[in-house]
Amino acid sequence: MWSNNELTNILDIQYPIVQAGMAGGVTTPQLAAEVSNNGALGTIGAGYMEAADLKNTIRETKKMTDHPFAVNLFVPEKYEIDESSITESKRLLDPICKELGIESLDYSHESSKLEQHIDLLLQEGISIYSFTFGIPSPNIIARLKNKNCILIGTATTVEEAIMNEHAGMDIVVAQGSEAGGHRGTFSKPFSQAMIGTLSLVPQIVDYVKIPVVAAGGIMDARGIMAARMLGAHGVQMGTAFLTCEESGAKPQHKKAILSSSETDPILTSVFSGKPARGIRNTFISKLTPYEDTLPPYPIQNALTKPIRKAAYVQDKPEYMSLWSGQSPRLSKHITARELINGIITDTDKLLKDL
Repeated sequence: MWSNNELTNILDIQYPIVQAGMAGGVTTPQLAAEVSNNGALGTIGAGYMEAADLKNTIRETKKMTDHPFAVNLFVPEKYEIDESSITESKRLLDPICKELGIESLDYSHESSKLEQHIDLLLQEGISIYSFTFGIPSPNIIARLKNKNCILIGTATTVEEAIMNEHAGMDIVVAQGSEAGGHRGTFSKPFSQAMIGTLSLVPQIVDYVKIPVVAAGGIMDARGIMAARMLGAHGVQMGTAFLTCEESGAKPQHKKAILSSSETDPILTSVFSGKPARGIRNTFISKLTPYEDTLPPYPIQNALTKPIRKAAYVQDKPEYMSLWSGQSPRLSKHITARELINGIITDTDKLLKDL
């Protein structure tokens, strides 16, 4: 059976499909629970959540499913605060702020939420953790391993996959450059980690012994079959679930993906200070000429947050971050159940045809 392998056994799921832990409100309890209830692995994107919100989200998800689900966490990154770049960013953003009625933009340094989130998640009995933007400290890994938790790392190069395995990750996501939003690059400059899924997956498979999950541009049964042929044990899908009915993505965001073509998503760091793939809009066009002068993540991300929020309220998607992978034509506005069941049916048919 194509769906029964080491990955599904480790995660105790029926199908080797992982819903990506998209942060920012996309991964609602309804989405994560519905994905898990239908045999895949739902994931809560906790990267931007405060502790109280995360606790409520976990408990709401538990009310809707008895099946395993994961929580995705951001590993804190080192960055420098350059007041001159912050001032420049505010100057560039000022005209947009005036248009949206925003009086001022401020950045306040926030300490990492990772340790606090780990404490909370252990108290709530979460057993599956995925990490993005790096590898957690040996102390955190030891704490989670002592509780028999399952750890999933993210890699955008073979080197990063090997680092994840050596650190003690049980599974590694091989995230190709087709992926939407922010990718998990952490060991090399982003420009050196732009390897497509088709090239990245088999190279990682050859260099690690832990199960590999393919990610980046995968939307349907054809992507799953391709990933399995490349040696991956399963797939992680983000954009495909983002347009599902249970997703918490803003209506303008879903509409933008559903009406876009493969040429619309581009890489940009103007929203967050870190390269991410999203649909080209006015905000990107206005800020791209000054991209190299903007503050790094998470400073720029904090500065633009009020703009993105006001743009949603005022129905101005031209100023929203519309994250999307490179396969928007394959997106559908259906339920998570319909998406998963369709994938399973189509995968079985592909196998039969082969």
